[in-house]
Amino acid sequence: MSDSTPDPRPAAATAPPAASDPPSASADDALTASVSDRDATRQARMQGVGARPGTLSPHEGSLKPRLFLFSYDELGYEEREYHSYDELMARFRSQPERRHWIDVRGYDDVALMQRFVTDFDLHPLQMEDVLGDYQRAKVEVFGDRRLFLVSRMTEFTENLEIDDDQLSLFTGPNYVLSFQDDYQDCLDAVRMRIRSGFSQIKHRPPLYLAYALTDVVLDHYYPTMAAMGDYIEELENYIIRGRPNRRLLARILQIKKDIVRFRRMVYPEREKIAELLRLHDDVVPAEMKVFFRDCYDHAIQALDLTESYRESVSSLIDLYMSDQSNRMNEVMKVLTMISAVFIPLSFVAGLYGMNFSRENPHGGINHLNMPELYDPWGYPVVLLIMAVIAVGMLIYFYKKGWFTN
Repeated sequence: MSDSTPDPRPAAATAPPAASDPPSASADDALTASVSDRDATRQARMQGVGARPGTLSPHEGSLKPRLFLFSYDELGYEEREYHSYDELMARFRSQPERRHWIDVRGYDDVALMQRFVTDFDLHPLQMEDVLGDYQRAKVEVFGDRRLFLVSRMTEFTENLEIDDDQLSLFTGPNYVLSFQDDYQDCLDAVRMRIRSGFSQIKHRPPLYLAYALTDVVLDHYYPTMAAMGDYIEELENYIIRGRPNRRLLARILQIKKDIVRFRRMVYPEREKIAELLRLHDDVVPAEMKVFFRDCYDHAIQALDLTESYRESVSSLIDLYMSDQSNRMNEVMKVLTMISAVFIPLSFVAGLYGMNFSRENPHGGINHLNMPELYDPWGYPVVLLIMAVIAVGMLIYFYKKGWFTN
């Protein structure tokens, strides 16, 4: 019977949270938070500028490392979290016949990372890429046909933005060494497969575990994209229902930036897998390339969906601007009708507001100077004429359909 211990950390969410009401105050808070996150990311990227190549420097805010070891073979598996690096390595070295997954979560211990470099014969530049935590997806061959793989894990967060973490993998003759700077991830599916009794991972070389981890990362792109697609559709519905505002436009522009950022993560992932497929069979055996081709197909599909979403958001911006233009046209139409009604009335009022004298300086009468002003029915007649003009113009606008379109 296998010696196993349950995973102490909470399970990662399998589906992104639903998007909230875009025009709400929470969306503004999310937008402010995203700006703060980008500022923090920018500062973290700048902190190693000018340092000597190979300098190990975890970024600010890194978590303390937690060490997990999965040891498995065809007969069973052993799973445990170690609080001591020496204990982990002693257990790892005591079972050379088994395959191992050493899962390191957290970077904030330079001395520990240096020991990994020494014990597993890693290049300091590779560990520098691991601790930098902002590497694009890539693959490198080093040592005795070993691989260094970098992937980006993603999810659509409660703040309505794309969150991503780096997953770094090193493959060896009987192990896979993984690094990530978060205690929660999207790799529980692989852990459950190792725990099950019918997993192919237990019957295949460690490179298959590296494939399984890469495949899960790619598969997790789809819930992220589905959440983005649902949110784009929700934004479109708000526009169609006639509820656009500046906060909604801010969310549209934010999701557009997130999609562009997501594309920058997916595109290198596709290139990384293509590079894996081009490696010599001594490094990646032909039977393993079949599986990586499936990953390549997933990456292509994710990239296509990303391009589709980017076009949808561009159309969403056009729809928003068109709706705003239509609203402006409605306002201008109302103002035009009001002006068109009052212009002739103002003309009549202005005409009778001219102060022409009825009597001339010689005491005579100017018969052409508005004689109707002295008619007892002059004022009611003028009001009646103005009312007829106004009603007539309103009837004309109604027949033209200005009140219904």
